[in-house]
Amino acid sequence: MQLVPASTQVHPRDVLLGAQAAGVSLPVCDHYCGVEARMLKSLQLQKELAEEFGTCVFDVTLDCEDGAPVGGEVEHAGLVAKIASNSALDGVNIEYNAIKKIANKHLEVRKLSRVAVRVHAPDHAAFESDIDIIVGQASHALCHVMIPKVESVTDVDRAVKLIDAAQKKSKVVSTNFQGRLTNNGKLPLHVLIESPTAVHRAFEIAAHPRVQSLSFGLMDFVSSHGGAIPASAMGLAGQFTHPLVVRAKLAIASACHAHGKVPSHCVVTEFSDADAIKNAAIQAANTLGFTRMWSIHPSQIRPILAAFAPAANDIDVATHIIAAGVDADWAPINYQGMLHDRASYRYYWQVLERAHQTGRAMDKSVAHFFND
Repeated sequence: MQLVPASTQVHPRDVLLGAQAAGVSLPVCDHYCGVEARMLKSLQLQKELAEEFGTCVFDVTLDCEDGAPVGGEVEHAGLVAKIASNSALDGVNIEYNAIKKIANKHLEVRKLSRVAVRVHAPDHAAFESDIDIIVGQASHALCHVMIPKVESVTDVDRAVKLIDAAQKKSKVVSTNFQGRLTNNGKLPLHVLIESPTAVHRAFEIAAHPRVQSLSFGLMDFVSSHGGAIPASAMGLAGQFTHPLVVRAKLAIASACHAHGKVPSHCVVTEFSDADAIKNAAIQAANTLGFTRMWSIHPSQIRPILAAFAPAANDIDVATHIIAAGVDADWAPINYQGMLHDRASYRYYWQVLERAHQTGRAMDKSVAHFFND
């Protein structure tokens, strides 16, 4: 079949994605770091891989919960705010009256950058100060805020109130590149589900309009069972075989897919074992329905990208079907003896979305849809 350049009149995303599909597209890898040197190196690596793949292929989440020394939470929050701010627009802090003058100049820089922050848990003394300092000083640089140990929608509502108040008082405004913000320019929330109670309420939490993604906190989930789940469940083999852990992962993935949110798989602590992260990522993506995964070491990023990327043949098939669908104005088609309509178009469009998220090469007949 000879490919015909697809029309740009109606974007496939606008036609195909609705209540039955994820409402947001995020990089498939979320990389965590909390030590200053590692935060700076991670941001540099993000830039290098973005230039290599042509798009931002992983988020950098600057970590307060595990990164801040006890007693030094306020100082660490200030450091995170500074690093995040300096990551935006090559370190230029955008004042409101100058934003329009420099936005176009720095557009490509921001397209290759996604920086988030994980604050302390809602029951921690530093929770409110983390948000006040970091969001108040660096909301323009953030793509989202990660809230750990969320137990209920009440925790989400409290976080939203604090984040909006801090963002409102900030003298720096968001440039809103790459559709990074939602709800009229307000920061999205990602939340960590880390207890049996939180798993039970996963569907309610995922339904919250400001929640963009749910992550599974493996080690806290295991330890919250008072020894009823063995320590082996925190390792590679156990986390994919213990019934309670697998059940929790499936509940989180299902809750996210039900509400158009992104399910993010937990860490693999065996960070020096390349095969371990590869196998875990493959199982998370192909068996448990996760579309994103945590990294805690730079060596884990490329295996995660590879595991979550569609195969070259799948990209080729998706390209032909979507291009044919565009030519048919999304009416049913016959492709190699099989019927395709809106339902299968939606599936194959999501294959292309995933190919883009992981920096895979695509034919020009569909690649232009990702140039916005």
